[in-house]
Amino acid sequence: MKPKVAFYWCASCGGCEEAVVDLNEELLEVANAVDIVFWPVALDFKEKDVDSLPDGSILASFINGAVRNSHQQEMAQLLRAKSQLVVAFGICAQLGGIPGLANLTGAQGIFQEVYRDGVTPATRHRENGYPLSLPEFWDTVVALDRVIAVDYYVPGCPPTPNIIRDALHVLLGPDPPPRGTVLAPDQALCEQCPRKDTRPEKLLVKEFKRVHQVIPDQQTCLLAQGLACLGPGTRAGCNALCVRGNMPCTGCFGPTSRVRDFGAKALSAMASVIDSNEESEIARILDAVPDPVGTFYRYSLPSSLLGRRRME
Repeated sequence: MKPKVAFYWCASCGGCEEAVVDLNEELLEVANAVDIVFWPVALDFKEKDVDSLPDGSILASFINGAVRNSHQQEMAQLLRAKSQLVVAFGICAQLGGIPGLANLTGAQGIFQEVYRDGVTPATRHRENGYPLSLPEFWDTVVALDRVIAVDYYVPGCPPTPNIIRDALHVLLGPDPPPRGTVLAPDQALCEQCPRKDTRPEKLLVKEFKRVHQVIPDQQTCLLAQGLACLGPGTRAGCNALCVRGNMPCTGCFGPTSRVRDFGAKALSAMASVIDSNEESEIARILDAVPDPVGTFYRYSLPSSLLGRRRME
């Protein structure tokens, strides 16, 4: 019998689901090699279809997105029980991702911003005698491995087709890597960067620029041009797609195994290239980065040492 696989979407934009389709004709090879038993975004599956399966009958469940409400937690726990392997698919599942920036506030702060003075959602309601319910909306967004055990991680926002292809081959192969492995090269993106030879041996920056303020030279190291490129602290595997598009790396493949807190590492890397020892001049240079959390913790706030903003 073909090995069974499942795909599920928690708190994310849906790009990871589309990334699977980006395999193009290779998706047909995947479909021939496995039996997809759950993929609600693409096929007509219901929760009851998973619930009826024996525990451990699914070889691997690919779950993308962070976990921010009670139903997402329940589905993650259900797929964990039914699966031999669970893969945190994409950076939102791995580290919390962009949805994790909601940890700068709480549930009530989000409701007040979205609904202003209107009616906010309630978890329980009765209409004409019929009970209705919504999932509980949590104050804190968490990465997938905070609610269930995760066996492997596939990084990216979204994962690139080559990373997905290689991950599938590894998981379907006879000798999978140790549990907890991130299925991407364990080296900094700078090693894959087509501009790495233009990076100065001693890189110093007099000012940081934002991407809308300049048209960067297409050959020279972007960090050397004063753009906040996070390639030095970001895991390789994407083939430097953003840099090849003349845009700085934003860190969507997360850190290498040698980094505990990606945002702190990225912030440290930026601070180390500032060409000044004067406090006022350093402050002026850093003022060009108006959103440090959104820049350095864009994909990793829930999994960082900070985790969230403390609400007094």
